[in-house]
Parts: sequence; C-alpha cells; structure tokens
Amino acid sequence: MNAKSPPILDTAAVRAVDARAISECGLSGGLLMRRAAQSLVDRLGQVWPHVRSVLVVAGPGNNGGDGYEVARLLRARGAIVRVVAPLGLPGAGDALAACNEYTARGGLIDPEAAIRVADAQLIVDALLGTGLTRDLNGVALDAVRAINTSGLPVLAADTPSGLDTDTGLARPEAVRATETVTFVSPKMGFHLGVGPDHVGSLHTDSLGIPESAYADAVPRLAAIPDALVARVLPRRARTAHKGDHGRVVVVGGGAGMPGAVRLAGEAALRAGAGLVTVVTHPSHAAAIAMSRPELISLGLDGSGSMRTLLETADVIAVGPGLGQTAWARDLYAEVLDCGRPLVVDADALNLLAVMPQRRGNWILTPHPGEAARLLGWTVAAVQADRLKAIDELATRYDATVVLKGARTLVTTSGSTPAKVCLSGNPGMATAGMGDVLTGIIAAVAAQQAEPVNL
Repeated sequence: MNAKSPPILDTAAVRAVDARAISECGLSGGLLMRRAAQSLVDRLGQVWPHVRSVLVVAGPGNNGGDGYEVARLLRARGAIVRVVAPLGLPGAGDALAACNEYTARGGLIDPEAAIRVADAQLIVDALLGTGLTRDLNGVALDAVRAINTSGLPVLAADTPSGLDTDTGLARPEAVRATETVTFVSPKMGFHLGVGPDHVGSLHTDSLGIPESAYADAVPRLAAIPDALVARVLPRRARTAHKGDHGRVVVVGGGAGMPGAVRLAGEAALRAGAGLVTVVTHPSHAAAIAMSRPELISLGLDGSGSMRTLLETADVIAVGPGLGQTAWARDLYAEVLDCGRPLVVDADALNLLAVMPQRRGNWILTPHPGEAARLLGWTVAAVQADRLKAIDELATRYDATVVLKGARTLVTTSGSTPAKVCLSGNPGMATAGMGDVLTGIIAAVAAQQAEPVNL
C-alpha cells in the first residue's frame, strides 16, 4: 500500500487486513509490531528531535506491545525511558514477547499504576488500541485523564486511547494526542465525531503490508482526492465567455435577512459561475445591487412568477436567509415545481423537513441541526453516527447530501463509500460560511456538462 494512500477502514476491516498479512503474506505479528515501533520512534525523532526523556504508558494488549518495542528502541538510542503499565503486563503473544525483550535488555517497568510525569518531556500513549468496545472506567479512565492533564506532548500509537475507532466518540474520555501514527490503514473514527480533536496530526504507515492483503477490504469512507478539483474545474478556453460557465439563481433573503443570499450569490460568482441572479425580498434588491453590482438582483413580493427565470437556470440554490413565512413558502414551492437541479440549504431544509419529498436531482447541505430535523433525530444522535445519518438522508430524500461539520461528509443515494473532506479549519466556524458553501456548490454544479462522480 505504499504506491497509493490506504483506504479508510472500520476496525473489523483493519483486523482482517492484519490477519491476512500474517496468514497469507508471511508477515509475523512480531515483525509488524517492530515495524510499528520503528515508525513511532522515527516520527518522534522528526517532530521532537531534542526530547531525551520519555514516558511510555503501555497496556496489556498489542498496543502495549508497540509501546514496549518503542521503549526498547529509545533506550538503545540513549534516551531516558520510563514505562508504566497501569492495566498490568501482557499475558501472552507478541505483546508479552516485546515486554520480555524490553526487560531482558535492562528496561524497567514502574510498579505503580499511577502515572507520574516528573522529568518526562513527552508521553507515548500505547495504553489501548482499536479493540475498545465499552466505556472506560477506573484505572484506565484515570490514566487517560492523567495523560491529558500532564501538559506534555503526546504521541499516540495507532489510536488515542479511549477513542472509538468506528464512531469517533470518546468513551467517555480519550487521549488528546499531539501526533498519531496509525498502522495498516486510517480508521473511520479519526474523521467522525470528536475524532479530529483527538488524533492531532495524523500519519499512516501500512507497515509494508502488500496490497493483496487489502483486496477484500471494503471502505465505508473515502477521502475526497485533491485531483478532483482539477477535474471539476478544468482550465478554461481563452475564447470562453460568461455564457459558457453556467447560470445560477439563488433564492432567499426574506425580509430583514439580506446577508445570506448576497453571500451565496457572491460566492457563486467567485467560484466561476457565468451569470448569477439573486431572487430576494423587494426591500433588499436595491441594496444588494448597489453593493455587488455584478449580481443580477430581483426583488419579488411573492406573487410574481419566476418560471421563465428558473427555466433558464442551470442550477438553483434555495434557502439562504429565506425564512419560513408565507412569502418564503411560496417561493420555495415554485422552486421545487420547476424541475431544475437544486442546491437546498438553510430554511429550505427546514421547510423540507415539514413537507418531506424525494426528488433525485438535488443537493442537500444540512448542518447537524438541520439534519436532525430532516431525520426526526436529535442533534446528539446525528453527531454520534454521522455515517448512518448521511446514508439515511441520502436514501430518504433520494439526494446527494453534504453533511457539514468538522470533516464534512458527502454521499449520494445508492453510492458507497461516503466521501470525507479532509480540508477546512476551525476558522470556518463563523456566520455565513454555510451560505458561501451553498453558492460555491451551485457554481461548480452549473459549470459541469455532466454530474461529477466523486
């Protein structure tokens, strides 16, 4: 898997790959453990070259075995290493062999379960791996809390302890790693739930496992490739004119809410749409035209027909600042009747939740609160299983769905795996960003001769 990025897999699929690597590819568990440890030590040296005193928190399983191997390698390099095993020593297998090798070479294990960070410059978290199936308590939970309150940088082996690698939920707390080196393949939970807050900077090492071991692995999640941008927005011909790049109509901006529809309209222009018309409340049309003259601004009081305008649009974006008044419902109904491709956001999604329907040629862009209303779930339930939520939305509404949030998800009804956007940053958590996204999506869709296959 060195020629291309490994797939994003759930825990069961990762274990199956690991098992095939051992049973069919001639790679022993001990060899994979040593490779994992070497990868961790190499990363530690790259990021923290001046660290000389390391605390390794080792568990009783194979994750702990990685930790003992790391401790052995660091001691061989002259580092001061202290190992603590709050959950006890390994009982068998490769982890026990790694522990024995560490102690045979003079390594010591702190007999106390409590984690003391005095004199340490960095913590290696090798407490718990991907096998977590229940909430932590007792000593394990105390260990996670001690790591998080230590004030030290943390290098996590394979996964931050306490993080559910399928859902991305902390159970109930998880280590907040500075760096995570994960093995075999990235885990789904790193991109779901609170996972992005816990993995820190993520690096993947396939440990030299051949591609044949991944043959039966079926990912439920895949990263959106950078190359897609070049494919959906190709270089323009020098003879291009505005009529070649799509007509977008943005419908929204109810009384007192002009900002959202203007943001969406301007974003559509900046994303390359040839012509953009904003349909808004009459009280806003002049102000939008004055502040952004390149937008065609049309004020409607709700009784005027948009049929001709809508029929000439390549894509219609509806919802930014729309409201849920009688005026808003009239415009929303007219948009849905036109048959053109739609991008549906904000109040249009809230209206859809009240009057559900299936359509096919539309893109829904809910944030978790809107997704909850569309599904009849709670926001907590959506965030607890974002993959299930987006799959249900796509199926229920026969739609392409963009479920916004950290690691935005995208899927289409009947399509697998769902796609995850690895770009973005917390600075995007601000008012109006969703309206801008709506305009960008509409503009990109309007410039396509055919729908884009993610």
